Amino acid sequence: MKGTEQFKQTIKAYLDERGKTDELFAVSYAKENKNLDDCITFVLNQVMAICKEGGCGMTDDEVYSLCTHYYDEDNIEVGKAVNCGVIVNHRVELTPEEQAKAREKALKAYQDEELRKIQQRNSRPKPTPKAVRQEPEQPSLFDF
Repeated sequence: MKGTEQFKQTIKAYLDERGKTDELFAVSYAKENKNLDDCITFVLNQVMAICKEGGCGMTDDEVYSLCTHYYDEDNIEVGKAVNCGVIVNHRVELTPEEQAKAREKALKAYQDEELRKIQQRNSRPKPTPKAVRQEPEQPSLFDF
């Protein structure tokens, strides 16, 4: 199984929560012959099969349904390990403290960048005005 770690953690969090709230699923989830890596391999193989038919990508509910199916069935074909990357499309919710730290960090990075721009601008040599070239005065015929 070579899916992304975030995908694995998202699946685990869902299964853990489902196991706490659903007594029937908790029994399936506790089976000794089942594990998270095989569950993810099963899901990835199912997604690959769907992609071969022309579609690609699944909703959260579809993925979670496959995970539940893996744990509910005793004799299920997991398939071969799949080497792929998985994109988890979830929004990260930050606590107010984390938001304040992130804002402070972003503000500091912005200030540092603006300071760098000003210093770079000031470190350039200032152009010197070109000397005005004076032509030697030519005598006029009327000056004689």
